[in-house]
Amino acid sequence: MRKTALITGASSGIGAATAKRLAAEGFNVVLAARRRDRLENLVKEIQAADPAGRTDGAVAVTLDVTSQESVDAMAAALSDCHVLVNNAGGALGLEPVAKADPADWQAMYDTNVLGLLRVTKALLPKLIAGGAGHVVNITSLAAHVPYEGGAGYVAAKHAAAAINDTMRLELVDQPVRITEVAPGLVQTEEFSLVRFRGDTSKADKPYEGVPDPLTADDVADCVAWAVTRPEHVNIDRIDVQPRVQAAPYKIHRIPS
Repeated sequence: MRKTALITGASSGIGAATAKRLAAEGFNVVLAARRRDRLENLVKEIQAADPAGRTDGAVAVTLDVTSQESVDAMAAALSDCHVLVNNAGGALGLEPVAKADPADWQAMYDTNVLGLLRVTKALLPKLIAGGAGHVVNITSLAAHVPYEGGAGYVAAKHAAAAINDTMRLELVDQPVRITEVAPGLVQTEEFSLVRFRGDTSKADKPYEGVPDPLTADDVADCVAWAVTRPEHVNIDRIDVQPRVQAAPYKIHRIPS
């Protein structure tokens, strides 16, 4: 029986890469995000790459993790779920605490923390019922190491990491594994652009002089490895960063 994996924030970046990688690993994938047009295109791409020519191995589901109604509708329509990848989230701004906009913090908390809670709570019964469920929470190195200007994102990702560790305690008697994947500098098409509200010059700056930042595929590789371990093996946490990064604030850059 092919297992089913649901990936939130699957319309781009790490979420899209994870959906493609898990499909290649033999999972039925449910791509969940707000932008349905992008999801539909990704479904077609996954179907076209299926070596068996299957057209039922990938489906798109419109999902807004900040809406309980949207999450409930998604859960009700899903017959089963064996792997949940909580990837939806993101950062807004790089202002210090003294100049932070509480609305930005609220938005980051609602997606990175409450969104994770809503989706996980909704799908836990299915994950348990499947007999070998797995929750993978995509956080960040910022979930464990603060950096200047990142307090809002750092706080939200610290909260996500705390949820991850607490769930492992609470579900130790249930057939559900809990894994955190905490990436460092990953260059995707949207993360930094969203953070800096569409300002491309600011969005490009974190990657200036970095010879080889991580890609979305690198993170997807970590997710795929964790969920394909034997069912008695739990990978608690994977910290992954480019070789030239030693901490969120310590990156070797080559002068231009």
